[in-house]
Amino acid sequence: MSAQLQPLDYERLPSEEQLQQSRDFLARMKERRTVREFSTEPVPFELIENAIATAATAPSGANQQPWTFVVVSDPDLKHQIRVAAEQEEKESYEHRMSQEWLEALSHLGTDWHKPHLEDAPHLIIVFRQSYGLIIDPDTGAETKIKHYYSEESVGIAIGMLLASLHLAGLATLTHTPSPMGFLCEILQRPPNERPFVVIPVGYPTENAQVPIITKKPLSEIMIHLSG
Repeated sequence: MSAQLQPLDYERLPSEEQLQQSRDFLARMKERRTVREFSTEPVPFELIENAIATAATAPSGANQQPWTFVVVSDPDLKHQIRVAAEQEEKESYEHRMSQEWLEALSHLGTDWHKPHLEDAPHLIIVFRQSYGLIIDPDTGAETKIKHYYSEESVGIAIGMLLASLHLAGLATLTHTPSPMGFLCEILQRPPNERPFVVIPVGYPTENAQVPIITKKPLSEIMIHLSG
């Protein structure tokens, strides 16, 4: 079956504008930090909706869009998630993590306490659809659809989500408690969905602090092969 095509909606920018937009975006993204101290101040929900809509424009394998974004604003659900996450994290910090792993984390000052899971006004839990699931409304029969490159696709979408939230002036944190199966139970997700990351979203507290870190210079991460 041949693909249906349409003209590309594209306008080439003048070189100076290209460079300026590129530099502006780089400067803004350099300001992004992982935040663990969140204000309970409400956040306009359209900012969350717009960020998720932006993430949904990400490329994905075969355009299958294998993601579900669950936004949790309910205090009781956030509390349940915090209790379950702290239980898993406590076990990890005290028994599962190797000494090498703990040492790698030590400069960040993290531990198993996760108050941000309740303090942040919203949690965005991103689920990866390991396969598509079509349910016949008449018979209830399930048909599984193979998904291609679902992990890579969801990872790209999360990058765009974080960028959108940051440009909207919001603070975020990427949290991956291990294991994360409790999220499927608490949020009653179907069997084809696997929790990928928990992202608290909100404003930082007035006196929020972050670890002093550096990023690798471009010379260490980019290789340019030119003819």
